[in-house]
Amino acid sequence: MKIIKNILMLLGIVFVAGTLIFAVQSTSANNPNTIVVANDSVQKNVASEYKISSIDIPEDLNFAGELVPQADPEIMERVDREFLVNTYWQSNALLLMKRANKYFPIIEPILAKNGIPDDFKYLAVAESGLTNVVSPAGATGFWQIMRETGREYGLEVNANVDERYHLEKSTEVACKYLKKWKDRYGSWALTAAAYNAGPGAVNKYLRIQQVDSYWDLLLGSETGRYVFRIMAIKEILSNPEKYGFHIDKDDMYTAVPTFTVEVDTPVSDFADFAQEYEINYKILKRHNPWLREPHLNNASRKKYTIEIPNKGYYVMGK
Repeated sequence: MKIIKNILMLLGIVFVAGTLIFAVQSTSANNPNTIVVANDSVQKNVASEYKISSIDIPEDLNFAGELVPQADPEIMERVDREFLVNTYWQSNALLLMKRANKYFPIIEPILAKNGIPDDFKYLAVAESGLTNVVSPAGATGFWQIMRETGREYGLEVNANVDERYHLEKSTEVACKYLKKWKDRYGSWALTAAAYNAGPGAVNKYLRIQQVDSYWDLLLGSETGRYVFRIMAIKEILSNPEKYGFHIDKDDMYTAVPTFTVEVDTPVSDFADFAQEYEINYKILKRHNPWLREPHLNNASRKKYTIEIPNKGYYVMGK
């Protein structure tokens, strides 16, 4: 009998303990802002320390000088989405600001020389995040240029050399492409859409929907968001402190000064070539990503210009 009583007592204790654990878990689940700290009676409310708010949209929002129809509620919902996504994706925004400090001084004068609005430097940000990425479709580099387009506009594109990775040359190609389609559409917003989706797709949608404005087009998700995303990136990167970003000048990425070396013969080994200038293969490729292999074929004896960093900017192992 005594054994039965002890067993019942033990079961009672287990039941009570289980009930208490369930109650604590239920309270935490119903209040996601509450963190229960073991062995501590203090409960911390996350929202009291981390405040999130809506974004005040500028009243003169424009892309390359073309005003956005901000009286249209459908347009403003799309604008609001991009401002929220790009403001509160803080790590990405910080990286974009740091890279922009390094690469915009290279891109800006090329755009200006070709008569392309300065806003299009943010198109490169939207396309690639200012990195030499390759899309699933094969679009490559900062400006995401397809192989056929690169060759059409004079870039060398093969396994040995791919000038879509050459920032200055690919920016020149992007300018030529943008000018061509601006002449066709008469609108920078439609030109940007054509850059993203391709002129064929934009022409098709304009014809089917019987409109002539980017703001009136119903497009696929990516291109439908595209110009709005560029405008949000432009606003945030132009006014970082307004959106809560504080970056010291010393934290920005900067370009390493370089000098150029002209080569009009084959190079059998770029590791050996790099050592001649007291750098290594990695640093050589960092400054010349368009060199795609460890050697240069150059059977045609074409003249290539290779960038070499000034001495003292890199620390290399012995």
